[in-house]
Amino acid sequence: MKPVRNALLMLVAVTCLALPAVAQQQTPPRPIPVSAISDWLNNLKTARAKITQINPDGSISTGMLYLRRPGRMRFEYDPPNAGLVIAGGGSVAIFDFKSNEPPQQFPLKRTPLSVILARKVDLARSGMITDYRSDGTTTTIRAQDPKRPEIGYIDLVFTGNPIELRQWIITDEGGSRTTVILGQLQTGVDLSDSLFSVPLEMMKLNDNRR
Repeated sequence: MKPVRNALLMLVAVTCLALPAVAQQQTPPRPIPVSAISDWLNNLKTARAKITQINPDGSISTGMLYLRRPGRMRFEYDPPNAGLVIAGGGSVAIFDFKSNEPPQQFPLKRTPLSVILARKVDLARSGMITDYRSDGTTTTIRAQDPKRPEIGYIDLVFTGNPIELRQWIITDEGGSRTTVILGQLQTGVDLSDSLFSVPLEMMKLNDNRR
C-alpha cells in the first residue's frame, strides 16, 4: 500500500503546484496603461483603413480613412453617400457632392478629433480623461480637450498585444454620437499632402460643377 499512498501524495502535490498556473491563465488581461496609449498615438504618423460608420440617425456608411498626424485626416465615403470629410490646415471641411452648396467648414480645435490629431498627445494631462475601463478584451478611454469640454468628447477603443485602435465614438456638443469602426489599420503608408488639402478639393469641386 505504501507505493500507492506515495503515488497519491505525489499526484496531490503536482495538482497543487499546477493550480496557480491555471489561475494565471484564466486571469483576464490587464487594461492598457494610459501612457502606452499616448505613446502609441504619438508614434502613429500615417495610416489608412476601411471604415464602417454608424451615423447619429442610425444609418450606416462605409468608406476609407486616411490619417496623417499631426492634424490631418480624410474620410472618403462610398456611394450612395459619396461624401468627403477632410481635416487639414487647422480646419475640417464636409463636402456634400449632392448639394450645390460649398462645403461646411469649422476649426479642427472645435471637434473632439483634435484630441488624437494633436502634435503631442498626452492623455494623462489633467482633465483629459473622464472615463477609463476594460472588459478584458478591449480598453476604452473617454477623452476631451480640458480647455474646451463643451465641444464634446471621444471614446477610443483599443485592443492589446499589440496595441491597436479598433474604433472611436464621437459625441458632439449636442449629444449626437457617431461611431467609426476600423478595419485592418495599415500604418507607415505613403500619403500625399493633396489628400488633406481643403482648397485643392474645393477647386476640383468647382471644376466638376462647371
